[in-house]
Amino acid sequence: MKYATQRVAFAYFACAMILFGVQIIVGALAGTVYVLPNFLANILPFNVLRMIHTNALIVWLLMGFFGAGYYLIPEEAERDIESPLLAYVQLALLMFGALAAVVGYVFGIHEGREFLEQPLWIKAAIVVVALIFLYNVSMTILKGRKTAIGNVLLLGMWGIAVFWLFAFFNPANVALDKIYWWYVVHLWVEGVWELVMASILAFLMIKMTGVDREVIEKWLYAIVGLALFSGLLGTGHHYYWIGAPGYWQWIGSIFSTFEIAPFFAMVIFAFTMVWKGRRDHPNRAAMLWSLGCTVGAFFGAGIWGFMHTLSFVNYYSHGTQITAAHGHLAFFGAYVMLNLAMITYAMPYLRNRKPYNQVLNMWSFWIMSSAMAFMTFTLTFAGVVQVHLQRVLGMGYMEVQEQLALFYWMRLGSGVFVLVSVLLFIYSIFGPAREEAPAHLAMPLQSAE
Repeated sequence: MKYATQRVAFAYFACAMILFGVQIIVGALAGTVYVLPNFLANILPFNVLRMIHTNALIVWLLMGFFGAGYYLIPEEAERDIESPLLAYVQLALLMFGALAAVVGYVFGIHEGREFLEQPLWIKAAIVVVALIFLYNVSMTILKGRKTAIGNVLLLGMWGIAVFWLFAFFNPANVALDKIYWWYVVHLWVEGVWELVMASILAFLMIKMTGVDREVIEKWLYAIVGLALFSGLLGTGHHYYWIGAPGYWQWIGSIFSTFEIAPFFAMVIFAFTMVWKGRRDHPNRAAMLWSLGCTVGAFFGAGIWGFMHTLSFVNYYSHGTQITAAHGHLAFFGAYVMLNLAMITYAMPYLRNRKPYNQVLNMWSFWIMSSAMAFMTFTLTFAGVVQVHLQRVLGMGYMEVQEQLALFYWMRLGSGVFVLVSVLLFIYSIFGPAREEAPAHLAMPLQSAE
């Protein structure tokens, strides 16, 4: 059953796609600086481009998570969102904060900490945004039906809010600063975000495969257990070389090895559910993005993460283009593709249309995935060369960068294809759609309560 307040998700998805476009355009500009070092040097220096690129990524992914929450929670709780007005206020605050941060970065107003560059007032605004969302969805779930999907999503969202509070703690000791800095960065993307990912993926599998909810919920609990077991102490792989005690090399190496498990479980889960369901869902593009998400996350976060997570390997590879290769594919596979899967699934309902522009959407999937895979391999090879020349042979950093120019040109080329595929995706989602949805699938105009 559909609920009128699910329409809130449309605004979130639209704003998320705007910031997605900004992120990719700025990323292409940053990639250009690698091959033309003086490009935009006096207008937008590289450090500003990188800040905008990474911050836009984080904000639009969160915006997508919020939109997904506002879409799926009414169906899970079997009631309308507690306060649609608060949801729109939350979106306005988040969008204003994102745009204000970008303007501030351009004029050199930032705190300088990687990923946490936002000025203090914007950090505080993010807390307000999180509290509004948590109140809205918590009350919706508490007053409605309780399901594993709703509970796991809520746990993940509360985790995002709680661990964000460490962004306010900035000790003078650099080693201590980094220890708590990773409480935000790692425990978000390799901890509580995985709970959000698992719950959204479970929702999509229920809707598109028709497999019994009880079966999917058992898989969900198993994945969540693996994610928390490996992710919490897996934070130790960031503590190797920052002045932390030596035992973190053992803890980080051992538990980081297990971090591949939840992503492998997601692959098995998604493909098994599709095989069990044997249902030809009309939204083939959403199914493609959902399956692609699990595969991309397994390779990006799992395989590429494992490649350099052991301390005796990381000793040579940390801070090289190998890290960049892992980061790009992990974020894309796990969270970008997840949001695009949810948006692809929800938009036909939100626009009261049958699944539309399927071919364009699937073309965007294959172009984007291929370009990101090429970018990952390019950066991986660049990182291997960098490790050998810089960390083994002892060549200077800038001298090594000159040797990597060909790889950077190839990375820029793949980035252009990513940009084209993103524009194709946005058009396929918001572009013309002819056929209206059948009456029983149409979104209600009035509240269901």
